[in-house]
Formats: sequence, C-alpha cells, structure tokens
Amino acid sequence: MSTARAIRHQRHDAAQRPFIVIWESTRACPLACRHCRAEAVPERDPRELDTSAARELLRQVAAFGRPAPLFVITGGDPFQRPDLTDLIAHGRSIGVRVAVSPSGTPTLTEERLREVHAAGAAGISLSLDGSTPALHDDFRGVPGVYDLTLDAWDTARALGMKVQINTTVARHNLRDLPDIVRLVADHGAMLWSAFFLVPTGRGRSLGPLTAGEVEDVLNFVYDMGRTVPAKTTEAHHFRRVALQRQILARTGEDPVAALGLGSLYRELSERAEELGPAGGERRVRRPPLDVNAGRGFVFVSHTGSVHPSGFLPMDAGNVRRTPLTEIYRTSELFTGLRDPGRLGGRCGRCEFGRVCGGSRSRAYGTTGDPYAEEPWCGYVPGSFPHQRELAALLPGAGAEDDVDAADGVDVADTASGKEQRVEHP
Repeated sequence: MSTARAIRHQRHDAAQRPFIVIWESTRACPLACRHCRAEAVPERDPRELDTSAARELLRQVAAFGRPAPLFVITGGDPFQRPDLTDLIAHGRSIGVRVAVSPSGTPTLTEERLREVHAAGAAGISLSLDGSTPALHDDFRGVPGVYDLTLDAWDTARALGMKVQINTTVARHNLRDLPDIVRLVADHGAMLWSAFFLVPTGRGRSLGPLTAGEVEDVLNFVYDMGRTVPAKTTEAHHFRRVALQRQILARTGEDPVAALGLGSLYRELSERAEELGPAGGERRVRRPPLDVNAGRGFVFVSHTGSVHPSGFLPMDAGNVRRTPLTEIYRTSELFTGLRDPGRLGGRCGRCEFGRVCGGSRSRAYGTTGDPYAEEPWCGYVPGSFPHQRELAALLPGAGAEDDVDAADGVDVADTASGKEQRVEHP
C-alpha cells in the first residue's frame, strides 16, 4: 500500500522551510468572539509592524526559496489595516502567494473583496461556527455576523476567489456539524476545516471536549470528506484516523466496532444521512497534510515575535532583529518541536507519532509543556490491530504524495492563531 491516498507530505525539508507562514497583522477587531486567541481589541496597537516592516517580513518569507511558503494575513481583522492591498500586491510581485483571513464584520464588503482579489490574493478563509444566525452570532458575540459571512462567502465565490470555511468545534455546535457541512456543500468551498479548540486566550473559559467526543468527531469529519473537501486544525490525530480508516476499508471492517466509536458519531452520521446528499459524493478524499507547530508552520505576531503556532505562545525571536529563516531553522524551540524523540507520554510511545505528533499547542495550553502528550487523544499506543498493514503506510514505506505551497491554497493549514477556528495542516 502507498501513502498517496492516506497522508500528504511536504515536498521540501520541513527543517529548512515552512509550508505556511501566518502573520497576525493586527489585533484590532470589532467582534467579541468567545474563543479568540488574540483577545482582540477595538483599536490597533501602535507596536504593530508598519508597512515597511511588513514588506521586510514578506522579503524574509521569499528568502526561504521558490516556491515561497504560503503567506496568510490574519488578525484581529486584517481589513483594519489600510495597507492590506498594498502588501498583497507587494507579496505577489516578489513571488509570495498571499491569502487573507478576514473577520465577519461590516468591513467585509463586496468592494473590499474586489480590492483584495484585484491585488492578487490567492484566496480567503471565513469562519462559520453554526448553521444558524443564533448559533454563529452568539459564539461571535455580535448580531448580524452570520449574514455578513454568508454574503461575503457568496460574493467571493462569484468573484472567482478560492474560499476556505473554518469551523471551531466546541460544545455549542457539536451536534450542528452535519448542518454546517450541508451549508458548505450548498454554497461551495475549496476546503472545510474543523478547528478543535485550544485553551488559550478567551478559549480558556470554554469547556474541553472528551477524548471520546473528539474521536467521534474526527471520524465524522473523515466521512464528510466524501461530501466536501475536509481537513482539521489542531487535531493532528486526524492523520491517525485517516490511516486507520483506510486500512479498515481494505479489510472490510466496521469502524464503529473496530475503533469503539460512540453515540455522538452515530448521532452525527444519522443527521448527515437525514439531510441527504449535497452536491453529489466526491470520488476522492483530500488526504490530510503532515504539518505541525514548528514543523512546516510558523506564526508571526502583530509585533513581529515568532511562534511555532498562534496557539503556542512561546517566543522564539523577533523578525525585527533576526531573519525569519534563521529563527525557523535554528531556534531551540523550533528544532526541538521537529524532534519526535522529545515527545512525552503516549505521544512519545505512539506508532503514529511521526505522522501525528499531537497538538503541541493544546499540550502546552493544558500542561505548560509543549512536549507533553495530546490531552484530547485517547488512543493507546499499539492497540490498533493491523500493525503490519499500518507499517506499510507510514513514512519511508513507499511512495509519498509530496506537496508544496504552490500545489494548492490551504488558507490556514494548521492554526492561524487569529482565533480558534480553521491552519496549520
């Protein structure tokens, strides 16, 4: 068996260059989202990277080589920056593909979308955290955001822009996920990303999911990959699920029984079946990308500090003083996170460790140790019965489906850090 239909791998050495760079261009945002990592505020911070410093950051991203990593401008609300379109155009002129992750605010107008599209934005990502205005707007803290988001979504699609839809998976919308998927299928999107909450920023006040609930949702997301292009963010064990499900499909086993899936999985599956087919079934799933905090992913804050993820607030340097290439390649924090031998607990013993590694952000947010085991994973290392078949799918066993940032736009392929939503693969 080949990994081509199981896990995608970065084409370039992840120790030398990231797949994606997320830049928190500002923390200014008029929303009051209950899960916001940035704890956004109404006004811009005077310490933000100005236009000159932002252009220098883009040059540092280009210095990783061609094709350059995908550069995502997030926030806060990036539309609060008057130089947004200038920066998109500058990135394009030096060979850096730029995507934008705006907030669903009154700034999200057709005119602004036309401007970023004309400037050369590779795509946008929008957040949808409920299938109804009541669910979404309550989570975002401002009425009317749901309608603004759907209008912007349809407008962007009509303009020919690539759109990624990000959904924060939390207690408020667990049973609404099938309805959200139906909306994604009906309106159309390049990608749907299910983001699993990290206890940081305002998200610390929201209750955690159990490992069993997470397992049920991950398997549901896998199923929905035949309806919409689907991925996860801050749920790296989705790659384990993809491998397990591929093997179980080959052996003809029922995943509910083989993986011990629970009542939530059955409820989500029944609701999806009740809603009926949406737009026809996709023939091929989108394989998850093997990226993690500091390993293919890097986050730059509004003040220029560099972090392995927007949800892992450990500082590795600042782009005002040290080039991003040097920080990413040589800082102790980044090199440590790329060493699977440093993982502790079950993650350190797990046979899936090299393609999963768990959420380093959630481990840090829960324990204060970025190398601790993934707290939202209940898998017992070695318990999957098909170890021989699994060995044939793990890295080094056969052909790998390598990708780089030029192969497609994952607007946030692991953890954008703007808020708890969509990125980093």
